[in-house]
Order: sequence, then structure tokens, then C-alpha cells
Amino acid sequence: MQIRTPLAATLCAIVLLSAAGCAVQRGQETMGAYVDDTGITSLVKSRFVENKQVDAASISVETLKGSVMLSGFAKNTTERATAEAIARGVKGVTGVKNEIVVRP
Repeated sequence: MQIRTPLAATLCAIVLLSAAGCAVQRGQETMGAYVDDTGITSLVKSRFVENKQVDAASISVETLKGSVMLSGFAKNTTERATAEAIARGVKGVTGVKNEIVVRP
């Protein structure tokens, strides 16, 4: 049993590290930029969760080279605009493409 635990942890670490490396190997960006984009995405999503006007579960956030793309559904135009304003306010964001659709 004691042998399997370190082996499982090692295998898990290798899988996670290789998965992160795949995004960089595609030539899209450097490892540092990939980490920055992941941090921006996480920060935008966490600010959505903190905000009562935005339903974080209904809005997707993707970041590439500091440019954030928002997609999903909003209950009204206020929620859509608030989500965009939150994303623009995050440090490191160079632009926001708001593709959020307001549900009728």
C-alpha cells in the first residue's frame, strides 16, 4: 500500500505537467503567457462568483494573450454589461470580446 501512494502521486504529477505543456507546445504562447492567461481567467471567474449580479455558472471565460472572451447566457443586459466591466477591470486584461447572449 505504501508503494502505490507515491507512485500514484508521481503519475498524477506527470499527467498534469504534460497536459499544461501541450498548450505551450502548440506554439500558441510561452509558458509564462499561458500561466498569466490561466490566472486572468481564474480571477475573472472568481470576481463573477463574488458579484451578486452575475451568474458565474452561466458565463464562460477564455483568455489568450491577455484578451478575454466571454460567452454564455445572461438574464438581462445589465448582467451582460456587468460581466464585461468586471473582466475589463482585471489586471493583465488587454481586451474583452463579449459574446454573452441575453436570454429572451
